[in-house]
Amino acid sequence: MNANLLPKKVFFVTGVGRHSDPLVSFELALRDAGIEKFNLVPVSSIIPPGCKIISPPEGLAELYPGQIVFTVMARHTSNEKGKKIFASIGVAKPTDESKNGYIAEYSGEWDEKLREHAGDMAGYMLESAFNTKDFEKFTVIEVAEVEDFTTVISSAVFVI
Repeated sequence: MNANLLPKKVFFVTGVGRHSDPLVSFELALRDAGIEKFNLVPVSSIIPPGCKIISPPEGLAELYPGQIVFTVMARHTSNEKGKKIFASIGVAKPTDESKNGYIAEYSGEWDEKLREHAGDMAGYMLESAFNTKDFEKFTVIEVAEVEDFTTVISSAVFVI
């Protein structure tokens, strides 16, 4: 196995950006999350076995401007003033470090009933893959009221 691209650590960030242009609102959301300086590559939703969850400051300290960085990102942009939107990342990480975990991304128009939905989806994927209930589960979420173009993001950022 080539382990050169196998993430060893992961951290989670959220952000919100508002601007009259949708692309700029996305950039501002990336800035709010602290990940605007990287070349972000979207990946699907697996946490490798043994991948350690770290804090955003720890993770950001290991990355460099312009670096190619792999991320699982939930993103939603709207200009429907007054609506609430959200982006969430759900995480399910097994207690057994030899098994992989799951990340689920979910976004859209906000409803309080959706607060734990991404975490529940990640938990279901892990539980059904390994027939276990022995895992840590949590959700990272950003909610914002729309003004101009508003973008919300939640992101799992991998450190290789």
